[in-house]
Amino acid sequence: MVDPAALHFAFVKGGRTVTFGLPSMRFSNQSRFLLLLLLALASALVRAGNDYPLVLVHGFMGWGREELLGFKYWGGLRDLQETLEKAGHRTHTGVVGPFASNWDRACELYAYLKGGTVDYGQAHAAAHDHARYGRTFPGLYPEWGTADERGRVRKIHLIGHSQGGQTVRVLTALLEQGAAAEQAATPPDERSPLFDGGKSWVHSVTTLAAPHDGTSLAAGVDSLLPLVRAGLLGFAALAGVQPDALPYDFKLEQWGLRRESGESFPDYWRRVERSPIWRSRDISAWDLSPDGARELNRRFPAQREVYYFSWATSATVPLRPSRRHVPLPTVLPQFWASALFIGAYTRDEPGLVVIDTRWWENDGVVNTRSMARPTLGSSDHSVPYRYPPQRGVWNDRGVLSGWDHMDIVGVGTVRDVDGWYLRRARELADLPP
Repeated sequence: MVDPAALHFAFVKGGRTVTFGLPSMRFSNQSRFLLLLLLALASALVRAGNDYPLVLVHGFMGWGREELLGFKYWGGLRDLQETLEKAGHRTHTGVVGPFASNWDRACELYAYLKGGTVDYGQAHAAAHDHARYGRTFPGLYPEWGTADERGRVRKIHLIGHSQGGQTVRVLTALLEQGAAAEQAATPPDERSPLFDGGKSWVHSVTTLAAPHDGTSLAAGVDSLLPLVRAGLLGFAALAGVQPDALPYDFKLEQWGLRRESGESFPDYWRRVERSPIWRSRDISAWDLSPDGARELNRRFPAQREVYYFSWATSATVPLRPSRRHVPLPTVLPQFWASALFIGAYTRDEPGLVVIDTRWWENDGVVNTRSMARPTLGSSDHSVPYRYPPQRGVWNDRGVLSGWDHMDIVGVGTVRDVDGWYLRRARELADLPP
């Protein structure tokens, strides 16, 4: 007979260590062995979780933590990164070009996290006639991709809102499959490791209100640019910032569009608005269009070992008898016009993606049908979300009805998004490594 009271067990769950001891009881050796075996099995099941950090990636028109006088893209007057950190979930906020293409944004996000100078790729830069190199960053998570003390690769969970959902898909695919054109154009010691492939560094991808199949707003640049102006001025108003002094950075140095010292925001905006980049296919306006999204979907499929999750939002209702969609009263005022536009827009032209009534439901910025997964030109598959989730396919988390495009990141809303994100973080921490 033995007294196992001194036995203690510890396990990791959701990035936190939990310790417990057995009660002071007396067992036979056989009972003790069976008890230890059961505890070992239970501990092994719990250890299936992971402590990979979360990386939040903003969408079109997004901004960094130091811009807009501290008004957060992720949380608005709150701070979702801080909320997640306090709950024990390591969290980083990625900052990328708010108007850049998803290729350029993926290159920027890689350098921003890993550290180093952004390399857009020699072949890519030459094809689109912009500079090959961008900014240099110290790295938010330099140890990303290295082995931990147990020999396992340090991975991340990518969470992308709006265009950020496209960006994290592109980064994940580039890490895994590389870029053949860049490999052919540049010797290994002269190109970014991002283009080499073979890097299983992303554990999960979560997209929030993402335009996987594009948005009707970007079907023509003429309809997108007014939204940009209205949106930026609307966010400035929410942040309490005067438009002339708006602390906002377009991050378009590769196109020669750096904001000059003392340059007012309106003057800076006019230079960007008149730039020929908007007629390029290496810009957000193309990737966000249904035709550009179809091209993107063909190039960057879901990766076999990655967990994919999608959340859709909807903030419009059909209006009888036309069935056109109109915004709910709770939609941010700066999205009313765009919600009405998407809710009635159709297109059927040769060679272009057909936009019909199935595209009318929206969240003020993106068509709801576009958010579940890539379909245009895509080989990706989706399944309704069930636990345990599946790898390599889109686990569809459904539609958040009544949520507009910025509700889901906590901007201009009274919803409890803190609790919503904490639940999502716990689910990601519980994924097997």
